Amino acid sequence: MAQIALTAASATLVSFKGMHSVLSLLQQHLIYSPRLIFIVPLIDRGISGGSKQRATLFSDSPRVSAANLSLSPSRGFGFLASDGIIRGNEGVAKVSDGQTAPLSYTWPDNNKPSDRDPPPGMKGSSRFFTIGLVASWYSSNIGVLLLNKYLLSNYGFKYPIFLTMCHMTACSLLSYVAIAWLKVVPMQTIRSRVQFFKISALSLVFCVSVVFGNVSLRFLPVSFNQAIGATTPFFTAVFAYLMTLKREAWLTYVTLIPVVTGVIIASGGEPSFHLFGFIMCIAATAARALKSVVQGLLLSSEGEKLNSMNLLLYMAPIAVVFLLPATLIMEENVVGITLALARDDVKIIWYLLFNSSLAYFVNLTNFLVTKHTSALTLQVLGNAKGAVAVVVSILIFRNPVSVTGMLGYSLTVLGVIFYSEAKKRSK
Repeated sequence: MAQIALTAASATLVSFKGMHSVLSLLQQHLIYSPRLIFIVPLIDRGISGGSKQRATLFSDSPRVSAANLSLSPSRGFGFLASDGIIRGNEGVAKVSDGQTAPLSYTWPDNNKPSDRDPPPGMKGSSRFFTIGLVASWYSSNIGVLLLNKYLLSNYGFKYPIFLTMCHMTACSLLSYVAIAWLKVVPMQTIRSRVQFFKISALSLVFCVSVVFGNVSLRFLPVSFNQAIGATTPFFTAVFAYLMTLKREAWLTYVTLIPVVTGVIIASGGEPSFHLFGFIMCIAATAARALKSVVQGLLLSSEGEKLNSMNLLLYMAPIAVVFLLPATLIMEENVVGITLALARDDVKIIWYLLFNSSLAYFVNLTNFLVTKHTSALTLQVLGNAKGAVAVVVSILIFRNPVSVTGMLGYSLTVLGVIFYSEAKKRSK
């Protein structure tokens, strides 16, 4: 484990291996100190065959000036801020008398296991924990999708805006509990009025994507809905070019051809095709892609970046403010109708409560899976999740499918996989 004294100007890391992994970790976790900027290191080979790494770090934040930086070749990194807390990828540890507390199990520079290795039992429990997180992520994602479909189509609760408002209300309350009380992640504050307006704009786009997605579920089967949703990379590439003039490698654009072609084939072979539902689903997918591009533009500076949990904490209540008047105007007397339904069947209240809670856990489990798995694993799991949702929905709702439709959806999924691989290689 290498430790260095760090000033606001620069620092040198000596005999430190595995630097590439530390770079990715720093990029993922510097959200805890938004003003700390990590510059790619220069690597010089030493006479003894070891390596000397020099990295420059700049900070205008009093929380990290004159701090200690702790780095571990294989497992983690952290920095000691002036509040006496080490922040790193393995959690938060208290320190005293200026001495750094161990962040996690670490390996020495020769990468040979030592007595500081995690016990085999801990490795096994960590593996089971990750598997449980992935299972929870899949269950909440697919569960909220299927329950939305059941409520809006099979059950006959035809109020997608009100349903979305219930989701956002639950996300507001549960996000506050998770961050303020349970300390799942450190709370980040909104620093300026400009940042607040940027988050409000994101929230509006977010509302549109969720409402349109729920509307489409009234008219389309989940399987076709997922096929259209898989075209998100296409719309992301289009909006990125239109708004930032950012061009991808030619191979990346080529991989989008099967993405779009697959949806066209699936549309022609879909027995339950509904034009209005199709338009709403395309609009929802485009809005979802627009949100990701706009988020990158509006919250691009280091001081304005928020992790996904804190962003949801601020976006969800703003979304409720947007959705409340829309619900009252476009879905008149929906509260009275819901209460009347509850008098006949009290299960509708439990459906709404459970569905709204699931909507929050989709975001929570997505954040945790992102934190505890690699980017490649997350990419594979994300591609497989849509296919699992399609299979489960067909088994539950028994909606008719055609060979042409399934071939089209398969082509779209393959296109998304090729697109992800092309993006990874172009970086």
